[in-house]
Amino acid sequence: TDAGTYSNISTDAFSVSAITAAQARANRFLTPDGMPFLCDFDTVLIAPELEEKAKKMAQRQEEAENMGILYVVRSMRLTPEELEDFLAGKPPQDKEEHEEHHYSIQSLCKIGKITRAAYYKWLRRIETANDRLNKQIAGQLEAIHKEHPDMGYRRLNDKLRHDQGIHVNDKRILRICRKQQIRSNLKYRYDGCSRPSKNPSFIAENILNRDFHADGLNKKWVTDVTEFKYGTSFDHIHKLYLSVILDLCDHRPVAYVIGDHNDKQLVFDTFNLAVKNNPGAHPIFHSDRGFQYTSRAFHQKLVDAGMTQSMSRAAHCTDNGAMEGFWGILKREMYYGRKYHTREELVQAITAYIDYYIKDRPQRCLGVLTPLEYHERILAA
Repeated sequence: TDAGTYSNISTDAFSVSAITAAQARANRFLTPDGMPFLCDFDTVLIAPELEEKAKKMAQRQEEAENMGILYVVRSMRLTPEELEDFLAGKPPQDKEEHEEHHYSIQSLCKIGKITRAAYYKWLRRIETANDRLNKQIAGQLEAIHKEHPDMGYRRLNDKLRHDQGIHVNDKRILRICRKQQIRSNLKYRYDGCSRPSKNPSFIAENILNRDFHADGLNKKWVTDVTEFKYGTSFDHIHKLYLSVILDLCDHRPVAYVIGDHNDKQLVFDTFNLAVKNNPGAHPIFHSDRGFQYTSRAFHQKLVDAGMTQSMSRAAHCTDNGAMEGFWGILKREMYYGRKYHTREELVQAITAYIDYYIKDRPQRCLGVLTPLEYHERILAA
């Protein structure tokens, strides 16, 4: 090729790729006159101000030919760093598959159903701030998912916002989770253990009426009992019961008691602990129609404490939806999919989870704060 043809063309308007001579012929690189050509070092850079560098490159021609590589001008812009790498004799990075396996770039692009232009555009793409942030988020999501595999993408986003101060859209977290194959645990079926009273001594109206919002602390409490199982085999299964009272303002367990029997004393002990921890509280106290809550003795306790009793309607578990939701969260995140062989192991897991729920589990409905943080904010207001 006549070097004079390129005397007025700046080398900054081109990029250089390493391919074999046979590959270049197959791809038919063309001169501005439409003629196919191959070029070696002394015809790549012919601008007058680059003559000295061209001479240095010519000295490397023999070494390059021994590698079976020829350098070809392409109509893509080189960055200053890429030009320096080329002048320093560093092999380009866009032919790794070819150099290792001698695959044709054109054939690889056809297999991938992309154009060569798209491939080289991707290859030359500079990593952006968003790309770096996505990598950072992906690493943090992996760490959170390893510790809390139950979390979905929304809760993962809340955790990032609360702990790391990273504010991004839910959809972005979802895209990253899909790319990293981060998935929440499956939700298992929930079996309740509340037994309705056959002969209730007292039935209260549904005063709460599914209004689960509370403007202040100790305005609305909800309660229920749930069942857990532990043991080493089907022949040695034991049951454990957990009674909890929740405050609907900060979603914080006001009190909880673990027992071996689902009886009135379990509920009475939970109520007594709640009153002890919150002296002077006079909330609406809502429950289902379990036999413990419809007893005359429990109703008298509420009256003595100055509380208003409220009960769900028969066969309407959603009337106590806030409490049922808490059971679903607790069992899905610490109970389902796990085996507990001893009572001590199960009690420790329940206690540790409730502590985590109060102090380290931010909730979007609380402004991405934990129940304890929201509780302290209310007290400070």
